[in-house]
Amino acid sequence: MSTAIKIPSVNFHLWQPCNMRCGFCFATFQDIDPDNLPKGHIGRDDCISVVDALGEAGFQKINFAGGEPTLCPWLSELITRASDIGLVTSIVTNGSRITPDWLQSVEGHLDWTALSIDSVNRATSLRIGRATQSGPLGEDDYLRAADILRTNDVRVKVNTVVTRFNFEEDMTDFIIEARPERWKLLQVLPVKGQNDFSIGEYVISGGEFERYVRRARRAETCGIEVVPERNELMRGSYVMVDPAGRFFDNVE
Repeated sequence: MSTAIKIPSVNFHLWQPCNMRCGFCFATFQDIDPDNLPKGHIGRDDCISVVDALGEAGFQKINFAGGEPTLCPWLSELITRASDIGLVTSIVTNGSRITPDWLQSVEGHLDWTALSIDSVNRATSLRIGRATQSGPLGEDDYLRAADILRTNDVRVKVNTVVTRFNFEEDMTDFIIEARPERWKLLQVLPVKGQNDFSIGEYVISGGEFERYVRRARRAETCGIEVVPERNELMRGSYVMVDPAGRFFDNVE
């Protein structure tokens, strides 16, 4: 079956809950039936079965996402399982729960972490909802998370969603200091059924996104790969599994 896999990486959004409330979120999963899944996600054993099935299907890499995946109490088990069956492993996280103790639980099994960082300006982060009950993370918090990850032999990427509220900012100096291997820039994407209720005030034009990308290119002079993803590239380009264990897409 592996020859049929055209996209080798799969995003498993295993956890609906999140400790932040980003207004543009692509993955709210409000369509999950609360009667069948009252907690918004399948349980531990079913999650392990999903990981096994994805490995058997021929995928080469699995990205554990959410919601916020580090809230999931069995995430370490899933990462270890995925690694043991030969998958490259990654998590996409807001960085608020990255600690040395947690990383010890996945030692030798977690290959990559993508830190979701849209701004190092606390006021901007608060405005877009990228904040916990304790408030938004700051530059020092993100630098500390990146350092902890590298110390534990986990490779680091940064994902930035470019919206109406940060497209005029320049995070390049911070990115150069944080030293991720890759900086992915995502033009904020309207996804039917996920962010309809709030996306309008976040949307930017293609030209506004390009201006952000041009500023960010300076990071390439320091060996950091800059990867822009415009709306037309994102739609239909990801293989995704939702917290109910179902394949879904961002086209319809």
